[in-house]
Amino acid sequence: MEINWLGHSCFRLRGRNASLITDPYASSSGYALGTVSADIVTVSNSHPHHSASLDVGGRPIVLDGPGEYEVKGVVVTAFRTDLPRRTEDALRNTAFIIEIDDVTICHLGDLGGVLTAEQIELSKEVNVLLIPVGGHCTIAPAQAAEVISQIEPKLIVPMHFATEVSTADLESVDHFLHEMGLTVTEPQARLVVTAASLPAEPTVTILKYRP
Repeated sequence: MEINWLGHSCFRLRGRNASLITDPYASSSGYALGTVSADIVTVSNSHPHHSASLDVGGRPIVLDGPGEYEVKGVVVTAFRTDLPRRTEDALRNTAFIIEIDDVTICHLGDLGGVLTAEQIELSKEVNVLLIPVGGHCTIAPAQAAEVISQIEPKLIVPMHFATEVSTADLESVDHFLHEMGLTVTEPQARLVVTAASLPAEPTVTILKYRP
């Protein structure tokens, strides 16, 4: 299974039988989605930087709320979390646990805080964690580190942080790496993950965004 980061909270997951895109963004995010297609799209919340599903080709099945789903052999479990801003008209966030090619991935969307006991139980089999680390409109680096300790994944891929093209008010990934006690590493173009290739110890991998 191949993981590419398309920028912000958007990833393309390619398995043997299906492809999935998470949180496709509008151009106002600063990123350019380009021509992409998928069998499945997950949408964590209705903000334009997370919900541009109409820009994804291939007539995908769009999953945008809690539930259990199966599409072309990909099993998805989605659960609701709160966003940081708790107002009457606040957006609601959905986290997605995605089982594809014997690897379990969790995309946390715009998570607003640490997980509850029930959410931790749902996430106990997660191998790869796609986690926001930029703060301001989602969890800050210190909270991200705490969520990682709650889930205990083997691979951690930061998302939703400041880059040279992003327009959102976010912190850089360096702050998260400092919180984790890590030094800045060279971003990788992609990740190829199998159940057999998962590291023995939790490992943080920075990806380059690519349209």
